[in-house]
Amino acid sequence: MNPRFRRQLIALLTFGAAFGYLEAAVVSYLRLLHEPARERFYPRRPPGELFPLLTPDERRSAGPAQNRIIVIEVGREGATLTMLAALALAAADNVGEWAAAFAVAFGTWDLAFYAGLKLLLGWPASLATWDILFLIPVPWVAPVLAPSLVAGAMITAGIWHLGRGAFGHPVRLAPYHWTGIVLGAAILIVSFTLDYRNVLSGGMPRPFRWGVFGLGLATGTGSYLWAAVNSRTRAHKAALRVAV
Repeated sequence: MNPRFRRQLIALLTFGAAFGYLEAAVVSYLRLLHEPARERFYPRRPPGELFPLLTPDERRSAGPAQNRIIVIEVGREGATLTMLAALALAAADNVGEWAAAFAVAFGTWDLAFYAGLKLLLGWPASLATWDILFLIPVPWVAPVLAPSLVAGAMITAGIWHLGRGAFGHPVRLAPYHWTGIVLGAAILIVSFTLDYRNVLSGGMPRPFRWGVFGLGLATGTGSYLWAAVNSRTRAHKAALRVAV
């Protein structure tokens, strides 16, 4: 294995796994802080169930600490994304490598986060369990399976991209490939946030829009796969010309 590629993988995977566990530990503390207020308003809520969310009026009634926790959580999410992006910047030499390194670190962090929560809290009960993914700028909600699929796709594509570059056969991403990847990501975010008004008002999540999610995942992964196949075909043709 290429030494640089090996160092990149070790750094990205190790950091992502350790950071995921750290995030799980922090969320464990936050859930304990939220629990008294949640039991006050929803005493019959099943253990470990995140929904319904406390409404703004309920948070105000529970005291200023509940609103401070939300502010702290938003800041933590922003710091998490910044740290993952900074790690990717240290591991990359260009924009494509940065995106690939970020994808590997983010995907590993996400999967390790769920593994850590399962270890610490016994949560989620299954891949169908609903989760709050982010709060920026509005709540993102989905069954755990959805972000796990995205994380797996990010890790796979990121490792492939870094590996091809390390061995002298980089994946060339044209503007239309980038457009497809960004569009796919935007559609995924839409699928996670379509129900935000309902959950903010204290409602239970409505059925997840798997069709919208699938469209986003297919658009993003398909655009990258298109670039990867084209790059490999061009490399193969170039090798044949040299051989002739």
